[in-house]
Amino acid sequence: MKVAEVPFAAIDFESAGSAPGLTDEPVQIAVVHWTGEVIETHLNSYLRPSRQVTWSAKAVHGIGDELLKGAPLLVELWPQVKASLGARWVVAHGAATEKRFLRVFPFHGFGPWVDTLTLTRAVYPSLPSHALGDAIEKLGLAPQLPIAGFRWHDACSDAIATVVLLRHLIQITGIGQEPAEILTRPNLTEYFLHRREKFRLA
Repeated sequence: MKVAEVPFAAIDFESAGSAPGLTDEPVQIAVVHWTGEVIETHLNSYLRPSRQVTWSAKAVHGIGDELLKGAPLLVELWPQVKASLGARWVVAHGAATEKRFLRVFPFHGFGPWVDTLTLTRAVYPSLPSHALGDAIEKLGLAPQLPIAGFRWHDACSDAIATVVLLRHLIQITGIGQEPAEILTRPNLTEYFLHRREKFRLA
């Protein structure tokens, strides 16, 4: 399969926050599909944790305990998560958090995984910050984000931004016709720099 043929599903979680003696838990999940030119939200839900949201986490994403009353547990969303991620390549920006929270579903088999943080570092190693919001702003991609309802540190908004960033990285390096597995390989800085320059001069 070529890169341009891959059906992608970008996933993002927001969390209850870390604190001494407390295990971090998700409080929001979103999955956004990208196939061809179409970007669609397939899952967007608050999640009920077993503990309170920390003050520092709420200060970042604005999700407090009052918003989570009556929200489902992550395990209760298994049918929706499976339908949203199954048979697709899973994309996340800094995928460790998403992989960790998905461990609630043992042997789920989702993947292959594409980490846009790793790819951004490979294509643009000199960016002052490779955080999702910073990369979107520095690369001039903000106008491609939806205006209505978009806000950083909302799971759905961040998943959409991840797709926009991935689309840009594929376009700027001209790898649409390359084998899709190239997106999963680490340490490709020199390769992507060469591809970007070759694509720019073509």
